Amino acid sequence: MKSFTRSTLAAVLLAALSLHLPAQETPQMPKPTREHEWLQRFVGNWTTETSIHMEPGKPPLKAQGTETVKSLGGFWIVSEGKSEMMGQPFLFNLTLGYDADAKKYSGTWVDSMNGYLWRYSGSVDASGNKLTLESEGPCPMEPGKLFKFQEVTEFKSDSERTFTSSMQGADGKWTTLVTGVSKKK
Repeated sequence: MKSFTRSTLAAVLLAALSLHLPAQETPQMPKPTREHEWLQRFVGNWTTETSIHMEPGKPPLKAQGTETVKSLGGFWIVSEGKSEMMGQPFLFNLTLGYDADAKKYSGTWVDSMNGYLWRYSGSVDASGNKLTLESEGPCPMEPGKLFKFQEVTEFKSDSERTFTSSMQGADGKWTTLVTGVSKKK
């Protein structure tokens, strides 16, 4: 009986106190910013043509594929792509959003040809058409070492964008490894 009385007394005290405390407003959920809205340009179904430059002086490997990009709450885009490379299926997922606190675009990339999680950070240029992302990752020709990468997506129009991935070598020089064109279906 004592515990029932204490519980009842505690409930009555909490109820009485809540009548005297100021009402708390429900916090407003954040809304997508102008930078988040910029990402919506990626949303849709795309065809892709990619060239992979494995060695200087040799013809690049070519790959054609598709990519489906969806919006996640207006804050993120989530991309799922597929093609074939060197006779193998090549699948990838890209996430890309905007970190309003850091004032940077951020994202991740994973694919079916390696176990590395790429982490991106970058910005859009003054033209509003070019997104440059920086990362650090492995080079297939030098296993065990991490290199700086720079990946640039440029919107040529609402239905066409280009992509370039470059790696900075130990000598400080940048080498283009991948180029591509995506067209909205």
